[in-house]
Amino acid sequence: MLRTLTFEYLLTPTGLEKGRRLTVGDDGRIATIEPVADGPWDGGFALPGMPNAHSHAFQRALVGVPETRATDSFWSWREAMYTVANALEPEDLKVIAARAFTEMLSAGFTSVGEFHYLHHARDGSRTLDMALAVREAAREAGIRMTLLPVLYQRGGFNRPPAVEQRRFIHESLDEFGRLLEQLRAEPCGVAPHSLRAVPPEILPALVALTDEVLSPRAPLHIHVSEQIREVNECRALYGRPPIACLDDSVTLDERWSLVHATHAEPAEIELLHARRANLVLCPLTEAYLGDGLFALPEFVARGGTFAVGSDSNARLDAVEELRLSEYGQRLVTRRRSVLSGTLGLGLPLWREAAETGARALGQAVGRIVPGAFADLAVLDLENGLFAGVAPEQVLDAWVIGGSAAQIDSVYVGGERRVEHGEPTRRIDSSGFASVMRRLHESMRS
Repeated sequence: MLRTLTFEYLLTPTGLEKGRRLTVGDDGRIATIEPVADGPWDGGFALPGMPNAHSHAFQRALVGVPETRATDSFWSWREAMYTVANALEPEDLKVIAARAFTEMLSAGFTSVGEFHYLHHARDGSRTLDMALAVREAAREAGIRMTLLPVLYQRGGFNRPPAVEQRRFIHESLDEFGRLLEQLRAEPCGVAPHSLRAVPPEILPALVALTDEVLSPRAPLHIHVSEQIREVNECRALYGRPPIACLDDSVTLDERWSLVHATHAEPAEIELLHARRANLVLCPLTEAYLGDGLFALPEFVARGGTFAVGSDSNARLDAVEELRLSEYGQRLVTRRRSVLSGTLGLGLPLWREAAETGARALGQAVGRIVPGAFADLAVLDLENGLFAGVAPEQVLDAWVIGGSAAQIDSVYVGGERRVEHGEPTRRIDSSGFASVMRRLHESMRS
């Protein structure tokens, strides 16, 4: 049975359209888009929901870790992350992930690529329970998910795994393949964690395994060039920086998503664009961890686009990820409108990030067109931020001055998941508070 959703303005691949009615099928996909003369409207300004191209849901539990000298770098923060990771049971992970996924929806993210490496039981014994907990949390929240099981084999370049990493480790591809076999019934890709954690010589066999067990179109994601130390150690061991090393090992293309790429060198930026691999930036987390800034103006000048991810989930706000993408470059270049084009700033940033994120996740989302899922974020045009603003400049105003507070409703597959800014599916707030208290007490002891 077809349902209808009618919006005063609709952002499609061809631009901003006034007065449009969507019909949505039982499968949650858009069947038709038709012009309408007037309301009543289901919403004022509908955008394609933003795919969250990189998330570690369990790291939502790290919000509130003391900001002290003891966690003054990525590497010292990572020790706090290990403490949390090694304290979680499956039921804890489900509660934390459900909270993170619900907050994502309210923030304008309608789908998520969950970069999942918290695989095993606390004692290292093999179990599927952690992955199933994440999947159940996504179902509970109502977000669309591509699960990205992570291959993690070593503790650093030429270093064995540390004790704190035993929950992450698969010692062989055969063992990892058995995990994929158990998870492939629902949307799934594969993520070699990084060249720190997976030797590049293993990658061709990992891609072949992915093709065999999942699909030759299954997404492939990897952390790369996030830290200067990582770049230097890769160069010392392999004679080249990480992206160049990766390109020597596998065929980079649109199937691959490179997360962060913060310290990519000029030749690697050109390589990234030439191979048409997806760039995934996580500006809020990259700032939170003190990673640095990717050379975005150079990449965009070549016609490159990027997806965004919430990564650590320390703060969840899709439009703020885009704002920091722009503002970070303004601080570096000391000029305004660095990423703007002929259509302004907000419209191309949102549209291109949504389309790139959809490619990264292998999902039919990110575009409001027939055949795509009706995953939408709808802005409240009555919000004071938009007073007097022409429709064509609404997204500029939102990127510059707004936040998730201007999102009125969110739909996944045509089903409303957020209404008047509030999730339609309630989560166990007391359970989340209880888990967080226990975790933070254990970190203080």
